[in-house]
Parts: sequence; C-alpha cells; structure tokens
Amino acid sequence: MSAAADNGAETSKPAILIVDDETALLDVMAARLADDYEVEIANSAAEADVQMGLQHFDVVLVDHLMPGELGLDFLMRVREHFPQTKRILVTGYLNPELISRAQTLAELSAYLIKPVNAQQLKAAVAGALAV
Repeated sequence: MSAAADNGAETSKPAILIVDDETALLDVMAARLADDYEVEIANSAAEADVQMGLQHFDVVLVDHLMPGELGLDFLMRVREHFPQTKRILVTGYLNPELISRAQTLAELSAYLIKPVNAQQLKAAVAGALAV
C-alpha cells in the first residue's frame, strides 16, 4: 500500500501558472499544457500574486505587457520571493534589449515571442523544469 502512495506522489504533475490579460490566449495556453501539468490562470499580476500566496508553482509564464504591472516586474518579484519557481516571459514583440534585461533581472528560464505555438510552449516549460 505504501508503494502505491509513493507512486502517486511521484506521478503528481508540476504546477504551472499562466498570467496574461488576454483571456482567449490564457485558455489556449492552458489547454495545450493541461494534459501534462496542473495549470492555473490569472488575468493580472495582482491576481497571480494571490494565487502564488495560496499554492506552490513550479513554473510561471507571464505576458510582459499587461495593465497594472509589467510582466518583467512581476517576474522579478517572483524571483525574490519564490526563487525555486522557474520563470518564463512571453512578449508580443522582439526587443533584444528587453529580453537581455529580463534574463538578467528575473533569471528567466526561457522567453517566448507571440504568437506561441504548442511545440514552443511545451518545450519552454519542459526545459524550465529540467534545470
């Protein structure tokens, strides 16, 4: 019986939090990851703060341009308060300066440029968890 309990603990799915103000995009990304991960979504950094206080997340994927708070600022705070959580920035535009700055300040595991396809999304999450 303990082997089954141990097996259940070993097979628990990593928890992922996706933060984006675009509800349709949240739904698509969550659906693409739901088979392999426990996925939660948040429409803002403020909502994500609440969720991060309630449970542990292995990875957070955060859109950069959101009302209220930039994704990079949120990820820097995550790095400070939850250093074990892997961080992925999603942005709608290629800005090498932003990406370089974000990798340094937030210690990103990955960054994704929108539109993000399913393979890129899954590879980024899997890569973050492998480190």
